[in-house]
Amino acid sequence: MKVLIVHAHHEPRSFNAALKDCAVEQLSGAGHEVQVSDLYAMNWNPVASAADFGCRANPDYLVYALEQRHNFEAGTLAEDIAAEIAKVQWCDLLILNFPLYWFSEPAILKGWIDRVMISGVFYGGKRIYDRGGMRGKRALVALTLGGREHMFGAEAIHGEIHTLLRPLLQGSLAYCGFEVLPPFIGYHVPYVSAEARAQILADYGRHLHTLDDQQPLVFPSMNDFDDKLMPLQR
Repeated sequence: MKVLIVHAHHEPRSFNAALKDCAVEQLSGAGHEVQVSDLYAMNWNPVASAADFGCRANPDYLVYALEQRHNFEAGTLAEDIAAEIAKVQWCDLLILNFPLYWFSEPAILKGWIDRVMISGVFYGGKRIYDRGGMRGKRALVALTLGGREHMFGAEAIHGEIHTLLRPLLQGSLAYCGFEVLPPFIGYHVPYVSAEARAQILADYGRHLHTLDDQQPLVFPSMNDFDDKLMPLQR
């Protein structure tokens, strides 16, 4: 298996970085090929702009998604974007590794999604969900947060964690065709003991070794909708 880990934490000594290192060690040790895009170490530019394009289909008005398509086909995307697209196309499993900020991913990772998961390659028209450009690949979200586990759930104060992560799990990953595996979550990380952190890492190692046994999350299938994306009558 070929694995790309996109890591988004500013502190190399953080527990979140330890989670990334655990994945590299466990997956490499199991014989898989692993690449890491460490966004802060790369000084990744998260801002989508006209500077991403070497030539313009329309120089007078920027429609970002249309220029993504045009520049990919012309081979004139910014070099940093093209390099990351190639990594995603190479991988069988994409792991997004990050701390939860405001019920979402950090801005630097959102900017990676904005600039890399381009129209025409990752999605386009009715090439979405199980017909998306990344079908056949799997994705895993691994995150850390400060809240306790009991704060998330159907009756909990913050609600279901999958609901909070829906823009990422469904709106980005599943939308582009990835088969999305259940996320791995390290709860209450800034406040727990060293022993508890070691247990989280051990749990993550087991999680990574049982990916083939995990049931992917369920998202819409294009087979259930008509040409206008209206639900089919059953």
